[in-house]
Amino acid sequence: MNAALMAQRFDIAGRLVTVAPTGSGNVNDTYLAIFRTTFSEERFILQKINKRVFPNPAFIMENMKLVTEHVHKRLEAEADAADRIWQLPRVIPTKDGVDFAVDSSGEYWRAISLIASAHSYDKIRNLEHAREAGIVLGQFQRLISDIPPESLHTTLQGFHVTPQYLQQMDAALALPEGQARVRSLSEAEHCLRFIQARRDWCHVLEQARGRGELQLRPTHGDPKITNIMIDDATGKGTCIVDLDTVQPALIHYDFGDCLRSACNPAGEETPDLSSVHFDTDLCRAIVQGYMTLAGRFLTEQDIHYLYDSIRLLAFELGLRFFSDFVSGDRYFKVQYDGQNLNRARVQLKLCESIETNEDVIRNILKRCR
Repeated sequence: MNAALMAQRFDIAGRLVTVAPTGSGNVNDTYLAIFRTTFSEERFILQKINKRVFPNPAFIMENMKLVTEHVHKRLEAEADAADRIWQLPRVIPTKDGVDFAVDSSGEYWRAISLIASAHSYDKIRNLEHAREAGIVLGQFQRLISDIPPESLHTTLQGFHVTPQYLQQMDAALALPEGQARVRSLSEAEHCLRFIQARRDWCHVLEQARGRGELQLRPTHGDPKITNIMIDDATGKGTCIVDLDTVQPALIHYDFGDCLRSACNPAGEETPDLSSVHFDTDLCRAIVQGYMTLAGRFLTEQDIHYLYDSIRLLAFELGLRFFSDFVSGDRYFKVQYDGQNLNRARVQLKLCESIETNEDVIRNILKRCR
């Protein structure tokens, strides 16, 4: 159904001016909608939820409503003592009073308030930006830490559970086509050797959870730098967006993925492996910011496994890219043959750099507590 027609089903004052595609995300269809009255203007984000990725959109919306309302109450209660105006988008109801609209094709649409006068960035700009990213993640985790994890739906089964991705790779390698793809390139054989050498270790976080050392908590699920909003006026972090992947998990998945994505200045698509490294200065700045707020709820066991989470999330993404290459590029979109293999090589090289800098990273984590 036409996005303009769907925008008008939500409870927004005024008349529709325009609906235009916005953002660079590759999961949901995202639009900026503008409504005007004779004296004001209202802008909001309109999205069609991708049911191929999120098979139960209603679960996503229930999680989002629970989390946003909980966080808004805490932010209001703490506002007078805060060093900034913290924000989080709100779910805009339909004119019928529900949290999403379903079109004639069965597609789910939602409306979310726009965080104005703030932007996200594709890469870390400087050390202060890195520190603010850490502060925003720590603040969000702190604000949702008292939500009972059982009150949230699991929207992506097995997300960040590394041993399950290993099983997927094994299944792909068991097929003749997968074996042929690995044998065809020496770079693929090198990736496989790197992964196989760490098979037993990659269970580290799930084994710790099984022993009761780590507990499931509410998590964001995708705390990459492009989801962290920085206030245009103050340069301070103001919120984290994209709450589709909020679900019960280990907070280490959030921490590790944030550090993995932010501390590789070369990015995920570079063809120059020699440029891939884990920047410990950026790591220190992020951890310093993160610990100012997350340190209030982290346990000693949580802190013990933070280094492992950084190493594991780089390894995991490399494993996922490699597994998809072996499977014939069925999950991640590619623009050229071998792109997933190159992505895997970047992440595994990053993992190797993290391993090389283990002592430095552990010392940063110790000093920033």
